[in-house]
Amino acid sequence: MNDLVKFRFYETALQANRDKQILAENGINSFIANEQLIQSDWLLAQAVGGIQLQVFQEDLEKANQTLDDYKQNEEFSLEVEHTIENSEFDFVCPKCGSNHIYRDDSATSFFGVSILTSHKFVCYYCGNEFTH
Repeated sequence: MNDLVKFRFYETALQANRDKQILAENGINSFIANEQLIQSDWLLAQAVGGIQLQVFQEDLEKANQTLDDYKQNEEFSLEVEHTIENSEFDFVCPKCGSNHIYRDDSATSFFGVSILTSHKFVCYYCGNEFTH
């Protein structure tokens, strides 16, 4: 018989569910304990040890490796997700290098007429605001 073991502890259900989804995408069954209890009364979080993600004993090592690999590659994964093949602009965000940016004309126009020659741009990926 394969037993469930306490794998990781979380303060929020969002964090626990994110990791549960990552494990599921890699073929690892996991279960969340205490989620409903803590959401109904957050003061109980310390008493019950927080929200627990549980896995089967035989999957413990694979689950650890899967989440560690994900966290190491998280920044790269997000950057690839947020890169546009045919961008409207021929430059990138100076902070993160993403070309997923948009022009914010609200600060440089008055009733739709541009009052400055340079425009303010915002990066969807990192939120950086810059002019170009």
